[in-house]
Amino acid sequence: MLNQADAPVHAALETLKRARIVPFDVPGHKRGRGSRELRDFLGESCLTVDVNSMKPLDNLCHPTGVIRDAAALAAEAFGAAEAFFMVGGTTSSVQAMILASVGEGDKIILPRNVHRSVINALVLCGAEPVYVNPGVSPRLGIALGMDYRDVEKAADANPDAKAILVNNPTYYGVCPDLRRVTALARSRGMAALVDEAHGAHFYFGGGFPVSAMAAGADMASVSMHKSGGSLTQSSLLLAGPNVDADYLRQIINLTQTTSGSYLLLVSLDLSRRNLVMSGRDMFGRVLEMAEYARGEINQIGGYYAFGRETADGGAAFDFDRSKLSVNTLDVGLAGIEVYDILRDEYDIQIEFGDLGNILAYVSAGDNYKNIERLIGALGEIRRFRMRGRAGMLAREYVPPVVDLLPKAAFFAPKESVPLASALGRVGAEFAMCYPPGIPILAPGERVTADVIDYIRYAKDRGCYMTGTADMSLSNLNVVK
Repeated sequence: MLNQADAPVHAALETLKRARIVPFDVPGHKRGRGSRELRDFLGESCLTVDVNSMKPLDNLCHPTGVIRDAAALAAEAFGAAEAFFMVGGTTSSVQAMILASVGEGDKIILPRNVHRSVINALVLCGAEPVYVNPGVSPRLGIALGMDYRDVEKAADANPDAKAILVNNPTYYGVCPDLRRVTALARSRGMAALVDEAHGAHFYFGGGFPVSAMAAGADMASVSMHKSGGSLTQSSLLLAGPNVDADYLRQIINLTQTTSGSYLLLVSLDLSRRNLVMSGRDMFGRVLEMAEYARGEINQIGGYYAFGRETADGGAAFDFDRSKLSVNTLDVGLAGIEVYDILRDEYDIQIEFGDLGNILAYVSAGDNYKNIERLIGALGEIRRFRMRGRAGMLAREYVPPVVDLLPKAAFFAPKESVPLASALGRVGAEFAMCYPPGIPILAPGERVTADVIDYIRYAKDRGCYMTGTADMSLSNLNVVK
């Protein structure tokens, strides 16, 4: 009998370390002995458990032993019927739940401010997006969530849709009316899918918005490596009782590696145990630190560290108070400019900066000393760098004009044209700032003047632009 104090993958790896097995399998570094530089950098302890699948360690593609047991414990911990360990990041988790729910020509209702992994999945499966424009905060310029009333209208207009996907929360911390959206999906026979990349902590603490599984969602993709504490690239795919778990596993195996890293798997196993045992206290401290930082930053002047006061019961139904999102426009600096200054001049690495905001990710690994250092740096930046707001682009969200399905546009004959010459053409690739990885332009969308202005402004301000074949983003691929 298993209980939440167990960590089956961890226990199996500890047994392996003591067994003194002679390795004639991969990986070729042979527990670090074949790569001195790697061993010196990562440490022998790490490399001794960077191993291949073997009977005592189970197999990620067809788990029947310790991985199965660890996944069962994760499902119990998160209130799901099934949990799947994912080692391709939450990108692979998001794509698996979409591929399992919609196919060629099927409709899926979703907000346009989704991560690129969602639209990538539509390119792969050929589904048709029914975009619901998110609300936009006039003060902050950011995209919020989908207003429930807009989701209901989309469902009424598209009764043949097979699924509804929502973000819970957005990168900035905005949450939808998730219980009503999942109830709507269920009443219409649609799958309720949740991109919960930034919501692992919702399951293990008080004072947070409702989690996907508690709201009755069919599937949720959870980035354990963000607030959950596991290693980068490790994630969970949670499934409710109405999901065919065997079919979902087959879908996962279409794209997930057959050589799952045991470093990632054991980090999921140990992080789940840690969250169950200590999560409520951990995230209680996180909330305290985030709320303290928010109050102090708002005392500086110019900045607006926004919180639950932004929740309006509509497009911003709720707010994740652990998110330290700060609007910088009244300081006269783009978020990405503040991001660069913090890193280059203060040795502070925050999560991201966009055109008008920064996000400082607060987690259980933080302390008040570091919080004070961030607050002090922001105060100095305002004191010495503040300038007028004239010329600042205040709107983060550009509503799309969709002309073709993502799959049709991505695989269509295309040509590369200068950015200015792309006006009015249909884009055949992505263009986005990363992070957060929400496309400004996705395949099948018309290149409007707003899109071009956004790209130029973002480049000028120093945003890291990705998605295009032309790495300089001087040219765009458009459909011929």
